[in-house]
Amino acid sequence: MKRNQSGFTLIEIAIVLVIIGLLLGGVMKGQELINSAKVKNLAADFKNTSLYIYSYQDKFRALPGDDAQAASHVSTATTAGGSGTTLGNGRIDGFWDDYAAASNTVESFLFWQHVRLAGIATGITSTSDLVGYSPRNTLGGLIGITNTTATNLPITGLTGAYIICSGNIQGKFAKQLDIMMDDGATSTGSMRTSAAVPGAKSINQAVVPDPIDADLYTVCMGV
Repeated sequence: MKRNQSGFTLIEIAIVLVIIGLLLGGVMKGQELINSAKVKNLAADFKNTSLYIYSYQDKFRALPGDDAQAASHVSTATTAGGSGTTLGNGRIDGFWDDYAAASNTVESFLFWQHVRLAGIATGITSTSDLVGYSPRNTLGGLIGITNTTATNLPITGLTGAYIICSGNIQGKFAKQLDIMMDDGATSTGSMRTSAAVPGAKSINQAVVPDPIDADLYTVCMGV
């Protein structure tokens, strides 16, 4: 006895392929939107940190972290001190990524406490909770601030009154950030990219002209 074997028609196969194509397109578009949102969040970190500086200056005529009268300006604030710190010199001293100890009294570390206690930024003000105190970007990397002296400059060639850095950034995001905020080249301009450095206190790192999409980098901007 003959048995009739049923199969997919060309039309049915075509419909299935169209549906798969639409699903894949939707997934890719969704991922693109997620990545775009991450880059916007990273850009906001740089813009907001600049705003914190100027807002504090307007309010107290001093720089957060570098403020010699911090304890009287904002209640319970810690006044910076220690090696490499000169209070009131109009410069935020210290390495941008030095979050190794809760006892740290360097200006770049206390910057965050001062702007938070002043009500300019949100976040934990107690340095004893080091994990919660350390500011992080949307990718989990540290955010920090420093200056352009030879002792603290994080990426060679950067200029500006202050240097803001953000770590743990994938190469594809570093390139998009530079297009959004600077000249589109990660090795020139006011925003530059360097290789990520394990540990703290990274200084005078070489620029990376063409970051690899999946690799991690540090992005710094002079303001």
